[in-house]
Parts: sequence; C-alpha cells; structure tokens
Amino acid sequence: MIELIIFLIILVILLIIFLFYFYRKSSKLEEQFQELSFLKSSQSVKYGKLTEQWIPLSEEFPFDSKNFKFLGQPIDGIQFNEDKIIFCEFKTNTASLNEKQRKIKSLIEGKKVEWFELNLKPKQSN
Repeated sequence: MIELIIFLIILVILLIIFLFYFYRKSSKLEEQFQELSFLKSSQSVKYGKLTEQWIPLSEEFPFDSKNFKFLGQPIDGIQFNEDKIIFCEFKTNTASLNEKQRKIKSLIEGKKVEWFELNLKPKQSN
C-alpha cells in the first residue's frame, strides 16, 4: 500500500514538473510570437515608407514625376500639373488612410483649400 502512495506522489510530482516545463515553454513561444509580430509590422511600415518614395519614379505613376514634390507626412506628396494640383497618397498592401489623411482628403474634396502668401520686407534702419 505504501508503495502505491509513493508511486502516486512521484507521479504527481512528475506531472507538476511536466506541466511547469510546458507552461514555461509556451510562455517563451508566446513572447517570441509577439516579438516576431512586432518585427513584421515594423518591417511593413519601413517597406511602405521606402516604397512610397519610389512610386513617382515607377511606370505605375500616371503623371510626370519631375513635377512631383515629396512631403512624406501627413501626405506623400503633391503633383503640380499645368491645369491642376493633385494631392497624392500612396498605400501598399492592405494599408488604408489614417484619420489625419482622411480629414485632409475631406477638406480637399470639400474645396476648403486656400492660397497664403507672406512677403517679408527688410526692416528700414534709421
């Protein structure tokens, strides 16, 4: 009878060690997964930022790239044509406009665009 109790105690201890080992292993795997997920997201952002700088030089860009001015933020750039000015935003893969870009798009589509000119004149010394 005592051998059975000792056997069960050893079995329970082994089971606890086994479960603890796999819990630690799964925790490490979860950390690695989160790190890889972050790195993938970071790489996607870097790829997007790099790609958007080359799009005006690509065959897919429908305008004369010499007339494109890259801004980067909050929109990618502005295309200056003879008859119009075009605000450009490039997206790769499944990216979409962020809230600030949607607001800018709405202002442009609502024709809430103005011209501002500031002429600085040198001060006259007496």
